Amino acid sequence: DDIHVVVNGLVGALGLEPTQKAAERGVRIALANKQSLVVGGDLVAEAVEKGGAEVLPVDSEHAAIAQCLSGREESEIARLVLTASGGPFREKPADELAKVTLEQVLDHPTWNMGPKITVDSATLMNKGLEVIEAHHLFGLDYGDIDVVVHPGSIVHSLVEFVDGALLAQLGTPDMRVPLLYALSGERHWPLEAGRLDLIGMGPLRFETPDTDRFPCLDLARKAGEAGGSAPIVLNAANEVAVAALLEGRIGYSDVPKIITDCLEAVPVGKDVRHGNVLCPAHSHRRSGSWLGVLRQRGTSPRGGDGGRPDAGEGRLDLESLHLWPGRLRVLPLGSGEAGRRDGRAR
Repeated sequence: DDIHVVVNGLVGALGLEPTQKAAERGVRIALANKQSLVVGGDLVAEAVEKGGAEVLPVDSEHAAIAQCLSGREESEIARLVLTASGGPFREKPADELAKVTLEQVLDHPTWNMGPKITVDSATLMNKGLEVIEAHHLFGLDYGDIDVVVHPGSIVHSLVEFVDGALLAQLGTPDMRVPLLYALSGERHWPLEAGRLDLIGMGPLRFETPDTDRFPCLDLARKAGEAGGSAPIVLNAANEVAVAALLEGRIGYSDVPKIITDCLEAVPVGKDVRHGNVLCPAHSHRRSGSWLGVLRQRGTSPRGGDGGRPDAGEGRLDLESLHLWPGRLRVLPLGSGEAGRRDGRAR
């Protein structure tokens, strides 16, 4: 009863249950675990409504949007624009991406993050997950959520209003700023952080994302639009693929292939219940891992034995990776209000 704020910075889908529990208790949630909303956005919204909690985003992009939306009416909003740094391979030709090393993947040009989110940034999956997160946080349709590449990571995101005006939040790339904004309940408290030098920062550059070279962005958007269990399959496949990449068992270019094959192989339903949320592909888990999908389709990830994952190897198995908490209370997705457009999910 003495808990007033919960910070959820867990990595992956295991963050869903703590978010639900905190929401049911009616506390403020400073949410850095985007997968809570990617795999269970409507479940979280139901728990928020039940408990009277508030969800404040810690992701810099969504915190920027929350600040731009503060005090605005729903009827004023035209679209949201999420910015992406473009990752370490923004300018790398497509024919060289298959040759990049793990060290290059983990060398982010502007942000210092953990390995999983750094890989997601390199594939642009992180931005795709953030599109789904923005949909649930702010209640806009996917067609009203755009992504632009902004290499400098100075403009953290923008909101366009119905009169054509754009509001943006600018600042140095420092995650302490959005974290403090969430902890304070959407207030700007003093912080000893770097100040943005408007003269020295140079021109602001924006580009269109290249979804041919970085297909994960489109895969995530399409999964979000499909709804139901599609985002769950997307996220689970990505978590397994990224774990395999970090272990050196597959290459960078294999990540979107694995996700694509899983989305095609695993039936996607609109009615999501306990079984297929806990593990949306039981047959592939029994066969050893989700990478079994690739064997069926004639694709072989790299590995000492030709890339054949074995059930005994374990670490590519959904269950051994602990991607899914064991006590989820799952209801059909697509029910309830996804969120409000006033800068906080209710």
